[in-house]
Amino acid sequence: MASSSIRVVVVDDYQRWRHLLSTTLLKQPNFSIVVEVSDGLEAVRKAGELQPDLILLDIGLPTLNGIEAARRIREVSSTSKIIFVSENRSVDIAEAALSTGAEGYVVKSDVASELLTAVDAVLQGKRFVSVSMAGHDLASSEYRADNHCYREKVTEPFPTQKEIRHEVEFYADDAGFVDGFARFIEAALKSGNAVIVVATESHHANLSRRLVTDGFNVSAKIEEGTYIPVDVTDALSSFMVNDFPDSVLFRKSAGDLIMRAATGSKDEHRRVVACGEAVHILLAAGNLEGTIKLEQMWDEISESYEVDILCGYFRSAFTNEQDTSMIERVCAQHSAVHGQEPLQVKQPSA
Repeated sequence: MASSSIRVVVVDDYQRWRHLLSTTLLKQPNFSIVVEVSDGLEAVRKAGELQPDLILLDIGLPTLNGIEAARRIREVSSTSKIIFVSENRSVDIAEAALSTGAEGYVVKSDVASELLTAVDAVLQGKRFVSVSMAGHDLASSEYRADNHCYREKVTEPFPTQKEIRHEVEFYADDAGFVDGFARFIEAALKSGNAVIVVATESHHANLSRRLVTDGFNVSAKIEEGTYIPVDVTDALSSFMVNDFPDSVLFRKSAGDLIMRAATGSKDEHRRVVACGEAVHILLAAGNLEGTIKLEQMWDEISESYEVDILCGYFRSAFTNEQDTSMIERVCAQHSAVHGQEPLQVKQPSA
């Protein structure tokens, strides 16, 4: 590539960052900025249209987050090299970003000292990870900023930071639901984590009152991005096709929410947890297969993004002895089951 102009697309929703990245590259010979883009969908469109050599891509983008944009860019411009430039130092986010096939991950605070080194490494067909991530064994990296040398590619998966929980709890009534979800939410908030809550309008109202009573400033948590309430009807409509969950639409919908929660704060240690009753809504409507499919997709999300999940069901969905096998199928999708004793079902085997 050194013999001709290296065509670059810069993607960031903050104009000053786009300007900084562009001017840094333009100071070097053989680089040209073909376009600057401020959102994920436009990045995909421009990548397909322009077929650039290199894309500098932020994660926290409007319309479509950078990780999902990278996946789509791979489909429309397979030869483009991608370097993520993000303020997020979370190993979870870096893993998800690099798993798209991107060649580099540069932390924004390290751009001045590392961007050109990263670009050089990536254009030579290597991988690059910021020195800020050096404490993590990011196995997809062949090039590390901390020792400035190339090494053989490691193929082992990323190490799990902690055991992932995808749990289920059964509730007798609305009071039990609010109590169970409130415990889960409050524990997460006290630990400094972000919480996504998928529930009905009435349950959101009851949960908000409960959290305020327990001393949480819900409005402030929503504003800072650590408490994200989602209407369950809106959530289902975003990925249901012909009364069945669509895996592609679900991955986009859930991924966007998780990235919004994960990147909404500068706290690099923040985790994301989620709780919801969408599965119960499907089951109560008689859609057992849709329910099981949705549980399986949440299980995949929990592993991909290292998100802890609590699924809530009302016992009213299980009304007779014939429902025993249905209960067992639901329980089998989870790492732990709570509140099942009165239902007389067996604990799922390991």
